[in-house]
Amino acid sequence: MYIGVDCGTQSTKVVLVDVDRARVLGEASRPHRLDEGAGGRREQDPGEWIAALRGALGEVLAMTGIDPRAIRALGVSGQQHGLVALDAQGEPVHPAKLWCDTETAAWNAALIQRLGGEAGCLDKLGLVLQTGYTASKIAWLREVHPEAYRRVASLLLPHDYLNFWLTGERVTEAGDASGTGYFDTRTRRWRHDVLAEIAPELDPERVLPRLIHAHEPAGTLRPEVARELGLADHVLVSSGGGDNMLGAIGTGNIRPGLVTLSLGTSGTLCAFSPEPVVPDNAMVANFCASHGGWLPLVCTMNVTSATTRIRELLGLDLVTFGERVAAAPIGAEGATLLPFFNGERVPMLPEATASLDGLTSVNTTQANLCRAVVEGATLGLRYGLDQFGRLAEGLREIRLIGGGSRSPVWRQMVADVTGSRVICPEIADAAALGAALQAAWCHQGGELADLCARLVHLDESSRAEPDPANVDAYREVYARYRRRLAERHAVLT
Repeated sequence: MYIGVDCGTQSTKVVLVDVDRARVLGEASRPHRLDEGAGGRREQDPGEWIAALRGALGEVLAMTGIDPRAIRALGVSGQQHGLVALDAQGEPVHPAKLWCDTETAAWNAALIQRLGGEAGCLDKLGLVLQTGYTASKIAWLREVHPEAYRRVASLLLPHDYLNFWLTGERVTEAGDASGTGYFDTRTRRWRHDVLAEIAPELDPERVLPRLIHAHEPAGTLRPEVARELGLADHVLVSSGGGDNMLGAIGTGNIRPGLVTLSLGTSGTLCAFSPEPVVPDNAMVANFCASHGGWLPLVCTMNVTSATTRIRELLGLDLVTFGERVAAAPIGAEGATLLPFFNGERVPMLPEATASLDGLTSVNTTQANLCRAVVEGATLGLRYGLDQFGRLAEGLREIRLIGGGSRSPVWRQMVADVTGSRVICPEIADAAALGAALQAAWCHQGGELADLCARLVHLDESSRAEPDPANVDAYREVYARYRRRLAERHAVLT
């Protein structure tokens, strides 16, 4: 038996997998509170992640009734880019600053300049710094909270922090480290010189976690944690990784020709590459994969976070919201919503706000507003897919994950907007499944591809083929979206 944990923005999910029988035995989750403030501040208390892990794991063990001694290893997936700065006692010096925090936009712009602009970033890191990355969060902490900064003894990511709590080891792997902004994604090494530009007082040998390979264990459970969780203290903890990297494993996206698209709080698109990628533009991140190879990735910041805001504003439950979306025509009768409630990463508009355009006395209906926000989020992902350029050539299939993938209307919309076949894995939380598969790979050895072939099952009932008439209709809707986007970009830049 193997456990997969996914610590996301909204909740922590746990799955229990029986690899011998190729079955997922149980799933559970617990929510987190997101602290938001003016200027784009978005933070969380890391202690909530631990409490959520405890609760979700306890529920899974209770519901399955399995003997905990049968569990051999555990893997952790975590939301990328978050800054968990710890003091010498292993306690956070400040709440974790999350991937969706845009308060550090000015610090990010200054860092890009100091590193030599986009060309300098590409030369040193293999990618261009984004506001969501960890680097600008450290620079922000140094300037805004110097008393907390002076106490920093470790710089960890969310999944690193959970591994630290589980094992007592400060380690990380190349996939999640790729999104820090002080890691060379081509050579898979820390860039101490770049960290010195960000935080000159910090000794990288002291504060950065030790890098391990994706197939290596982070350690074993600390005895006191094993007792608390009801597990044996010999349970291995795998390297784990970022949620995008583990989500790729959980969808079987470990070879060229597939794209994993996540309709989660944020939206992500990723495709496997056996070699480092030199992107055509700064919006495609040349991240490493958490199983070897590379995982070029595009991320938008407003997907279910945006649809939830409109749904709650209108006082609708999920079922009624879905009915409203289905009732409106393609293009929402001219209503266009740029859903940049959290700013935006792709396109690179971290200080943008949401806007609604094209409303008249005739088309201002609940159905059109609901349709417009779902279309806006989906068209943003189509824009991200366009940035892939050559990486998207030969695309055979989009594997859709995240909460939005449960909606048949949304699945069909993705197929029509992208012109690609769409299908979901049976396990919607692919990152948690990917974490369990990586844990099994760490414990058993062998080929990860064999584990994916046995455990990643596709849900044929979720298959959506692009409708030619709808594909044609969305060309005009997408052109309208691009015009609105260009207008917004001109105003902000």
